[in-house]
Amino acid sequence: MIHVIMGLKGSGKTKKLLDSIHDAVAEAHGDVVCIEYGKHLTYDVTYKVRLVDSKEYGIKSPEMLKGFISGLHAGNFDITHVFIDNLYKTIGNAAGEEFVAWAAKFAADNNMEITMTISEDPAEAPEGIKQYI
Repeated sequence: MIHVIMGLKGSGKTKKLLDSIHDAVAEAHGDVVCIEYGKHLTYDVTYKVRLVDSKEYGIKSPEMLKGFISGLHAGNFDITHVFIDNLYKTIGNAAGEEFVAWAAKFAADNNMEITMTISEDPAEAPEGIKQYI
């Protein structure tokens, strides 16, 4: 299952993401991973969450992010939740809809939840993303 938290800058996306992360840590029976763009959440996320800076790993395209998430899962089958902050800053917005479709299939196939934030007006979201908002 995937969730997309979408809104314009300053609309409270990060607060919603942090609330979701804290809920996942409290309820999860597995590991929680948060992929962020830059080190902005370091002091907001509990030490129980594996916090990963996508910049440190040079993730710049949808294919790289897919490979990274697949590698995380291959190395740790106990991951139950993956959170991605600022998806479009990480991979660009050109392939956002295609990445969301891949994430939905990957999450369903591997019994995990993926939640991501996207800085864009929800009214202008493509249909492939709107269904997960």
